[in-house]
Amino acid sequence: MTTGDFKLPIEHDGVLKLLPHRYPFLLIDRVVAYEPRARVVCHKSVSGNEQFFQGHFPGRPVMPGVLVLEALAQAGGILTHLDLGADHCGELSYLVKIDKAKFSRMVLPGDRLELEVGVRREIRNMTLYGGVARVDGREVACAEILCARAA
Repeated sequence: MTTGDFKLPIEHDGVLKLLPHRYPFLLIDRVVAYEPRARVVCHKSVSGNEQFFQGHFPGRPVMPGVLVLEALAQAGGILTHLDLGADHCGELSYLVKIDKAKFSRMVLPGDRLELEVGVRREIRNMTLYGGVARVDGREVACAEILCARAA
């Protein structure tokens, strides 16, 4: 499937074109599914070498929940950029609000985080997303995320 200038799956180089984030804060490795104006599915391979594992927690590394939510927000940004087209790739969006966040499992080194995000509502330059993060098909977190595109 093609998505304008991108062909699925969208690998790391394409993700770098879509999002303004860079290492160590880029939390999307690959885009595997896209339904225009509806949903996107992205992956993040969680390596034991991630910087946050050094302090969260020594001897029992766990991916911080706030980073799982940030990964969902970045997936939402990818969905919006794919919907808006190539002229908008790399534009900034800001996290405005998170509601109904729930964490049900830990994300550990070696896990592949699957991030599914859908559009719930769009109001001017803001988009409300519903997101679910899974590992091996089992939900690890979910939330509603409101983001605003920079003017």
